[in-house]
Amino acid sequence: MNPPAESTPPSGASVETQLASFINKFEPAVAAHIRVCRAELRQLLPHAVEMVYDNYNFFVIGYGPNERASEAILSIAAAANGVGLAFLHGATLPDPLGLLQGEGKQNRFIRLPTLEPLRNPAVLALIQSAVAQSTTPFPSSGGVYTVIKSISAKQRPRRKPAKTAKSSTR
Repeated sequence: MNPPAESTPPSGASVETQLASFINKFEPAVAAHIRVCRAELRQLLPHAVEMVYDNYNFFVIGYGPNERASEAILSIAAAANGVGLAFLHGATLPDPLGLLQGEGKQNRFIRLPTLEPLRNPAVLALIQSAVAQSTTPFPSSGGVYTVIKSISAKQRPRRKPAKTAKSSTR
């Protein structure tokens, strides 16, 4: 089986322009929510590298100490049905309140129906633990910068299907 085809970014398109085009595929309320979650994480991780993946299943913005995806610690993951915060090594994080969901060997997540979970002290503690647990330390200077890592040619719809009225045959 061949890996999914990936398209190359349009030449001359800035990273922010590309990122905006990915986010604009979502319903306006979800797109706005992705933007505020991103802004919040950029403040919480001021020296991280943002890695963007417009993949088949999800639109993902990962955060790590460098451009290596294997060293990312968490990500915003968005699909037509909502936004979540994925902790890439969440199974090993201390979670005394049981906030992390999922049963995988490694990944755990928190649903983000609003921005409030990102401001919850227990979630902030999870983020701090993920940073502390990182095998590569985060830089202590420099701002966040963004890298487009992959764009899948085929993608699931980023918007929920429109509801259609059922016709009556009486």
